[in-house]
Amino acid sequence: MAGSVAGCDREKQSGGQAGAGEANISPGQAKDGGLGHFQHQVDRSQKGKTAPTVAFRGPDDAEVTLASFRGKPLLVNLWATWCAPCVAEMPTLDALAAKSGERMAVIAVAQDLQGAEVVDPWFQKAGLKALQPYIDPQNGLLDAANSALPTSIYYDAEGREIWRVVGAIDWQGSEARALLAEAGG
Repeated sequence: MAGSVAGCDREKQSGGQAGAGEANISPGQAKDGGLGHFQHQVDRSQKGKTAPTVAFRGPDDAEVTLASFRGKPLLVNLWATWCAPCVAEMPTLDALAAKSGERMAVIAVAQDLQGAEVVDPWFQKAGLKALQPYIDPQNGLLDAANSALPTSIYYDAEGREIWRVVGAIDWQGSEARALLAEAGG
């Protein structure tokens, strides 16, 4: 079950917690551990699926879609400021974004319901160097992914999914490097 691997589901709303649904995740690749360890699963069941057309907001507050990034591979990280595993992997994702240069785009799209009101201050405090604050307060991308937080999806240059990582991963670790190499990233 994606929620048990990822550690986060949905931000609590006034009516309780909304379910994210179950992602179709193949067994294996889960890592156990306490604080400071990342736990995730690699899911290839959506390979070839076209990126969703859902709009979200860019760092300049302009509407953007994943199609805006076509032409080179794209790693999309769906996360939230209230999700501990999401926050834990952010520094390693920022380092990946800094290293990726022109060969691939790396974006982190916050699923916080309060949007920029909470995401912008979090980014300032976190001191990230390469990532910019994209926001999706309507959770359109998360709904389209039918997953839990954090989820990172790797798309090829034409916008087709290659794989996804459900849960937190060390983007500087050997497993992430192998996944990116496998996909040409």
